[in-house]
Amino acid sequence: MRIVIALLFIVAFYSVTAQVGITSPDKKITVQVSVNSEGAIKYSVRFMDTEVLRSSSLGFTTSSIDFSKGNNLLGATSVQQVNDAYTMLYAKKKQINYKANKRTVQFRNKNGQSLDIIFQVSNDAVAFRYQYKANNNFIDNITAELTSFHFPLSAKAWLQPMQVSKTGWEQTNPAYEEHYVQDLPVGTVSPSAAGWVYPALFRNENTWVLITEAAVEANDCATHLKAESPDGEYSIAYSDPREIITGKGLLPTFQSTYVSPWRIITIGNLSAIIESTAGTDLAKPATVKSTSFIIPGKASWSWINSKDDFIVYDEQKKYIDYAAAMNWQYCLIDADWDRKIGYDKVKELADYATTKNVGLLLWYNSAGDWNTVKYTPKNLLLTAESRAKEFQRIQQMGIKGVKIDFFAGDGQSVMEYYLDILKDAEKYQLLVNFHVATLPRGWARTYPHLMTTEAVRGFEMITFEQKDADLQATHCTMLPFTRNAFDPMDFTPMNLYKIQTKVQRKTTAVFELATSVLFLSGIQHFAESPEGMQHVPANIQQFLKDLPTSWDDVKFIDGFPGKYAVIARKHQNKWYIAGINAEQASKEIELNLSILNKKKGTLITDGDAPFSFVEKQVDSRRKQTISLKPASGFVLILE
Repeated sequence: MRIVIALLFIVAFYSVTAQVGITSPDKKITVQVSVNSEGAIKYSVRFMDTEVLRSSSLGFTTSSIDFSKGNNLLGATSVQQVNDAYTMLYAKKKQINYKANKRTVQFRNKNGQSLDIIFQVSNDAVAFRYQYKANNNFIDNITAELTSFHFPLSAKAWLQPMQVSKTGWEQTNPAYEEHYVQDLPVGTVSPSAAGWVYPALFRNENTWVLITEAAVEANDCATHLKAESPDGEYSIAYSDPREIITGKGLLPTFQSTYVSPWRIITIGNLSAIIESTAGTDLAKPATVKSTSFIIPGKASWSWINSKDDFIVYDEQKKYIDYAAAMNWQYCLIDADWDRKIGYDKVKELADYATTKNVGLLLWYNSAGDWNTVKYTPKNLLLTAESRAKEFQRIQQMGIKGVKIDFFAGDGQSVMEYYLDILKDAEKYQLLVNFHVATLPRGWARTYPHLMTTEAVRGFEMITFEQKDADLQATHCTMLPFTRNAFDPMDFTPMNLYKIQTKVQRKTTAVFELATSVLFLSGIQHFAESPEGMQHVPANIQQFLKDLPTSWDDVKFIDGFPGKYAVIARKHQNKWYIAGINAEQASKEIELNLSILNKKKGTLITDGDAPFSFVEKQVDSRRKQTISLKPASGFVLILE
């Protein structure tokens, strides 16, 4: 009798079949999972009538387990509905409702070991993760993940090359700081032997796909895509062996149970890419007990303009006054402050900043011996004991947050280091900004005091070399569709007047102003100096004083990656629409803003003279045609 009941339970729980299907709630996305004649696990994805992914691979291997072939598909659970409502403090949307269909597909390999692959399919994304359960005493490393994304050969790709470990300035790569290569035929080999980074953008016919990952834990390494993609099949790659905390782990490790990060495939038109929250939908819920200290804001920052020689007391006091005059919440003091100013004088600056309602942020070098950077403070965050001592000290000084620079890559031990820092920073209510760092992969949901992360070829590169300034417009129009799609990005935008080096900026003043709306960061560090702001008209200064530090909603208006971008962001009862043009010719943009349900607006465009602004009132109930010159932009505020 017990055997009969058990069999009935299995039949009810699993639908034994050679193929398992999962669809999105709106039925537009369909995933099919199966095994081929060799027992390799495969999946494919369709979006309505478009083939998104051809037969692609799933599975992994460890030092003692092999799910690469010889597998049998046992069946799948019935479809479960996932409903998750959560709040983001500084993202493209504030209140988010995630709905998906969930199904777990079970396999057994030739050695009798079982693997679950958990699929969650929402109306804009396919997500899946691996789950393997062993006995309590079993310890192992994942040696390879077999996941691939096999695109039709008609597809095109917009991808950023992965930097080779231990290259670049002071051996600080990889830092996710290359330009995206645009409109590539799929299958094109990466110019970097290290491969391609996330988010990875693809297009087949009129369907766009953005690939990333989320829920990377301390036992995981981060992944990327391999350099070669034969027949349009892109495979996941693990970190370079050099990307570790010295003497510590590289590969994912587990005891008893292995649960992988989520692999996320966002699917749809460009509106879906811009408006999707898939990258945080699959991240772990917030673990922070109190969020009262987490205040999004805007920041002044001297280093972007005056560089190393001016990390001195008087210059930082000037930038505190500048932040206060602009109603900005923070001022960042960058590298070598401990030697050029000192803890006691920084405490004076923190006290002074408090009287101005400005919070101070301090820079740190993350490094042990994995780079050769000489900037200090260095090595103070390497152990839990040292971090606790330093974090307690600066908290007592009144410091609000830390910028931590020059990490070692994407290996497991580096992921653990990131998360240890975040957990310890929370104890001392310190905000965090990671620089020369990995893509945060949804961590801003789990650790909302992670205000921003660089992981982008930011404005500082434009101040160094003319070739980066020449490419700025097309680079900036890539970022909302890729790097900044899900995670906060410390591009350090908006140099309105001029760069204080020999580099000539090629973008207009209003292009720069538009990036203050287009780019998302929990703390937005602006690349304008107090002297430069004196050249900015009072109405534009007022715009920057009033500019929201968080957003309630987003709408994609128009655009194309690398060519132009027009995005609307809502705060309370206002919509801010920002557009930038990277094309070589002037572009006519026709805006139908009736969907935003506002009557009047203020339009800011470039004037005819260099560095000039034109402001006029518009009726947003009528279609607006805006002519954008190359490397120019606009901002429209609707009330």
